[in-house]
Amino acid sequence: MSTTTAATRAPATGERAAPPNAGSSRGYRTLWRWHFYAGLFVMPFLVVLAITGTIYCFQPQLEPLLYRHRLVVTPQASPRLDEDALLAGARAAMPPGAVATTARIEARADRSAEFIFRLPNGRTESVYLNPYDGAVLGTLDVDRRFMQIDRMIHRKLLLGKPGELLMELVACWTLVMIGTGVALWWPRGAAPARAALVPDLRRKGRPLWKSIHATLGIWIALGAFAFVATGLPWTGSWGKQFKALATRAKLGAPVGAWGGLHLHSGVPGRANAADETDASAKAVKAASSDMDSMPGMTMDDMPLPRVPWAVGAVRVPHSPNARSSGEHSHSLSLAQVVARMRADGLVDGYDVALPASREGVYTVSYFPDDPTLERTVYIDPYSGTVLKDIRYRDYGAVGKAISYGTSLHMGRYFGLANQIVCTVLSLGIALLAVTGCVMWWMRRPRGTLGAPARERAAAPMRGWTGALVALGIVFPLMGTTLIAVWLVDRMVFGRGAEPAAP
Repeated sequence: MSTTTAATRAPATGERAAPPNAGSSRGYRTLWRWHFYAGLFVMPFLVVLAITGTIYCFQPQLEPLLYRHRLVVTPQASPRLDEDALLAGARAAMPPGAVATTARIEARADRSAEFIFRLPNGRTESVYLNPYDGAVLGTLDVDRRFMQIDRMIHRKLLLGKPGELLMELVACWTLVMIGTGVALWWPRGAAPARAALVPDLRRKGRPLWKSIHATLGIWIALGAFAFVATGLPWTGSWGKQFKALATRAKLGAPVGAWGGLHLHSGVPGRANAADETDASAKAVKAASSDMDSMPGMTMDDMPLPRVPWAVGAVRVPHSPNARSSGEHSHSLSLAQVVARMRADGLVDGYDVALPASREGVYTVSYFPDDPTLERTVYIDPYSGTVLKDIRYRDYGAVGKAISYGTSLHMGRYFGLANQIVCTVLSLGIALLAVTGCVMWWMRRPRGTLGAPARERAAAPMRGWTGALVALGIVFPLMGTTLIAVWLVDRMVFGRGAEPAAP
């Protein structure tokens, strides 16, 4: 997104001389140098993000095509089997030792019933049944589904935690690239607005690539920034810490969902905390505090494919009767849970995490396209009591904003039009990476990195310096790499930085 350089520089072969007022402002080359480093790092990853993001955006349309014989059934006039009968059929189809963890509730007449199992070898597998006759349609390894692989490439390049940290760095450096790119593009002097907003297709060679790169970059800069901003809260390092901070500040999950409300199932024969007398309220409060301070699973740890961001840090309910002896069967079945949610207005497209132990609860997670409809419900498997019903209106300001951003980021909020907008932005970002790479390769002197030359005199850039420092403080991992790049730039490329045409 760079403009032209100082007139004192000789133009590269095949390029026109730079206008005398272009690139002559102090600080221009410093911005260009940072833009160069940021772009050189993020370019290959932006192409990967653009491709995988576009594919995942069309998950609702692609998966029924990829796995049609498992996901799609022929609607029939006969009534569907209830969830208990289907779950029993799914259990019979799985190997011994497999544990049912999640049920996917679909009310569409042409969709199969899906149950997720944890196998003895640690893998997770989905089994699909025809909801009309209970016939098993097949199984899929959850982690090897095409869309899951695509999602893991998008989030962590299939490299685990190191890949997750790397992609977080890519997102942060993309912010630097966007900011410096807009600053380099900004029209100087009497440059007409059309020249800044419309590519000059009359040019040839590198000037043509530069014109396309600059104008495309400014048109999609806002969308690219929105992609980064809405994706960062889902990262495994900074995003996880930000979620915890927002929750503690009562800006993420609703008040009482983290460390303030004791949720548990009422095992028969034991008193439920909700039924304690006033005389024992103090003791119950103390026990609740102790339970909430114990380490344990959060909603993000649950075997649920989709969990709203705002409740990801909410602790999974525990029973205070974990050490009591005796066996108790759950009084409430899955079919009764589904009937209860249907009566409460929740019909389709949600997941139910089944109780993992006799102290566990049914956890209903609804993550629809419209964030205002998100719900997380905990149901006591013995009494059927709804222990907590967390809705969008209960979220803090940050949780609400991120819920909207997530839906837009995934191309879900306003249907196909949202998917098209996301596709255009993603492909535009990929094209930016390609044009930037072509420009660098055409300009790069043989045998050198091709970094832009330094300023002849240090320019006062307090605003940009302050912005980078702030970015490094907000994103500590980014701050570390900023320092590393600055040191390498001073020590390795500090002398003899080759002049370069823009």
